Amino acid sequence: QVQLVESGGGLVQPGGSLRLSCASSGFTYDYYAIGWFRQAPGQEREAVSCIANDDGSTYYADSVKGRFTISRDSAENTVYLQMNSLKPEDTAVYYCAAVGAAASATAYIWAKADLYDYWGQGIQVTVSS
Repeated sequence: QVQLVESGGGLVQPGGSLRLSCASSGFTYDYYAIGWFRQAPGQEREAVSCIANDDGSTYYADSVKGRFTISRDSAENTVYLQMNSLKPEDTAVYYCAAVGAAASATAYIWAKADLYDYWGQGIQVTVSS
């Protein structure tokens, strides 16, 4: 059974930090790139970041570059999203997802949600004073 389980969300003040985790099971983890998406109420789902499988290349939306860092622990089948300098506009439900793609293809497809194979259930991140 494929599972992607997010954790680490919550309420944080502007300027604060959170670290999201995405624990994966039920599929061959090393063959998949793992991405993070977010969706705020009334808005479209937005690609946030992605990390490729074999070479560990990383990709970020312009809105989070320099503030968010994605990493993966292959031994634990877990991907992390370190979020610093959080802003109220970062408030959303955050989802992790897996796409079966070689590193060379990830650069072109990482932001295309429709191409992802598996999704987590999502976790709320609220940035508010």
